Amino acid sequence: MKVLVCISHVPDTTSKINFTSDNKEFDKNGVQFVINPYDEFGLTRAIWLKEKQGATVTAINVGKAETEPTLRKALAIGADDAIRIDADATDGFYVAQQIAAVAKENNYDLIIAGRESIDYNGGQVAGMLAALLNQPFVNACVGLEVEGSNATLMREIDGGKETLTASLPLVIGGQKGLVEEKDLRIPNMRGIMSARTKPLAVKPATDGASRVQVGSFEKPAPKSAVTMVEADNMDELVKLLHEEAKVI
Repeated sequence: MKVLVCISHVPDTTSKINFTSDNKEFDKNGVQFVINPYDEFGLTRAIWLKEKQGATVTAINVGKAETEPTLRKALAIGADDAIRIDADATDGFYVAQQIAAVAKENNYDLIIAGRESIDYNGGQVAGMLAALLNQPFVNACVGLEVEGSNATLMREIDGGKETLTASLPLVIGGQKGLVEEKDLRIPNMRGIMSARTKPLAVKPATDGASRVQVGSFEKPAPKSAVTMVEADNMDELVKLLHEEAKVI
């Protein structure tokens, strides 16, 4: 079984976010980048398939050379090889097009992507990829078992969970539940050393243009200062809620 795991290169959640002076680009200076957490759940589940069923695992990313440390971490966690498509990840459809072109060449049995990336939270790539490949798609996936050419999956739905069956090839959008946080793999020294010699292929981007243009980015409004009111001063509290907060 051949498994392709899509890896997004995203800012660490503790990073301080800034934009360039014209507010049209994310300012990467001083920002630590990591594997997208939703992708990390999927990668760990793929490693389990490798260990239990002999699957081969390929990590793939659309990005420039600065994303390679993130791919190397995926190799250190246990992926067998990696592919970097040499292009800026400008929008979800463009990324899906690039990954689909590689997937068509290699006939993967299972493609695992995160439900969304934590930077732009678009939630688009996995579904678009499945449509471009004309393959079944299960999103918000929290359970996956594969036996032969059949998969049993569980996904979150409003008010509960749903169990589905599907035939391979298949695309899923995964999240926490594919594995638990305690089961995520941390690269050890052996994995880090072996990652240096594992294949990391760089492929040129296929034809395709971004369909999205950024008008501008804007930070959320800063939180206003807190006004303290004495516990027994109800008149002052009501006045502030009415005149300043305007909630009553």
